[in-house]
Amino acid sequence: MTSRHILSKSSTFWSNLKLIPFTNSRYFYRRLSSNAEHADTNSQPEEPCYDVLIVGGGVVGCATARELINTHPHLKFGVLEKEKEVAMHQSGHNSGVIHAGIYYTPGSLKARLCVKGSQMTYKYCDENDIPYKKCGKLIVATNPDEVSRLQGLLERGIQNEVPGISIIGPEEIREIEPNCVGLKALNSPITGIVDWGVMTRSYADNFTKAGGTIHTNQKVTGFEESHLSDYPVRIKTEHGTFHAGNVITCGGLFADRLSALSGCSRNPRIVPFRGEYLVLKPEKSDLVNGNIYPVPDPRFPFLGVHFTPRMDGSIWLGPNAVLAFKREGYSLFDINAYDFFEAASFRGLQKLVLKNIGYAVGELYRGINPAAQVKILQKFVPSLCVADVTRGPSGVRAQALDVDGSLVDDFIFDSGSTSVSARMLHVRNAPSPAATSSLAIAEVIATEAKERFRL
Repeated sequence: MTSRHILSKSSTFWSNLKLIPFTNSRYFYRRLSSNAEHADTNSQPEEPCYDVLIVGGGVVGCATARELINTHPHLKFGVLEKEKEVAMHQSGHNSGVIHAGIYYTPGSLKARLCVKGSQMTYKYCDENDIPYKKCGKLIVATNPDEVSRLQGLLERGIQNEVPGISIIGPEEIREIEPNCVGLKALNSPITGIVDWGVMTRSYADNFTKAGGTIHTNQKVTGFEESHLSDYPVRIKTEHGTFHAGNVITCGGLFADRLSALSGCSRNPRIVPFRGEYLVLKPEKSDLVNGNIYPVPDPRFPFLGVHFTPRMDGSIWLGPNAVLAFKREGYSLFDINAYDFFEAASFRGLQKLVLKNIGYAVGELYRGINPAAQVKILQKFVPSLCVADVTRGPSGVRAQALDVDGSLVDDFIFDSGSTSVSARMLHVRNAPSPAATSSLAIAEVIATEAKERFRL
């Protein structure tokens, strides 16, 4: 039996979960042996013990670890990361945008965390000497229908307390983006860019300097009850064993599988969507100055292709959204049979595809044919041509799907009622803009952990 919570304005976190009184936390390394009377000859390797262990070294996991150790410096915290270093997947394969919080439903947790997270991000960058650019963003309407939807976006942004946004006309568009055309645009001057891989590594560095430990190359394979009363959760990995009083998982692309390992529900299911970018050739990088985005079409599940400047001076164009054949598959030829058949057999994905079959075929075609993607982008920058672009990098998005084919668009935390799962907090869905919101999300998780785990 599990308990799942979609966090929203009206939610009371974990209101229907029983709080379990924990013993006072102590930390140490416990030497385990097969025979206590012969510890010198039959002892096993030391197995690390932590008050709280975070599984996942992405931007949310590292931000959470940093927040927890700063809030509870008397406790011992560790992070398990399956790769050789942090930020190897979604956190290091994204567009690098610092979002302002315009799109999201007013009053939703997603909206509030994005607006707050944006402010916290800029402050963190200033305090930690991390370079960023507040290059702004135009959401450009190219037809009358989009103009009417643009007004709705402005109203959302105002309700979300996004600073500085306004509707501008064609002349003002050209002042900001000389090569861009449109009937009107929503101007967001506080939207920016940063390297989220650099940010994640900075969070991790802050965490370790405060006394935390990050264990890399530690892919988690199971959770079970431990015989250590102070550390009742035993975490098994491919290369070792760890003990913890409580566990928080921030698994990204593997969030549902980590939940299942603890006996919690796998739904909503994570389905990987690959986003493929084109890149402007260096001599054409002056075509755009900042972010240029389309007006979202409510008929389709994803945002659409856009222009995104990068911290290295390059300009990315895209992405499309196609099913990845592997959860960490960054090219068309990255295939994992288990991952693919698991996704393809999931009723939620089947229903999503059937509802959006034309869109899905178009996304696949544009991934194969760059000229088709360029044609869409020419609506915003007519002078762009196919000769100006090359194929660029790809990222994989962990999209949470319900069994009815609905995209899960807000944050979900999950726990269970067994002796192991009751001591775990699963971050089941941290949707875009999770990177922008990461510091604010970390505060929410830390608050939940304090209440849930009696830290």
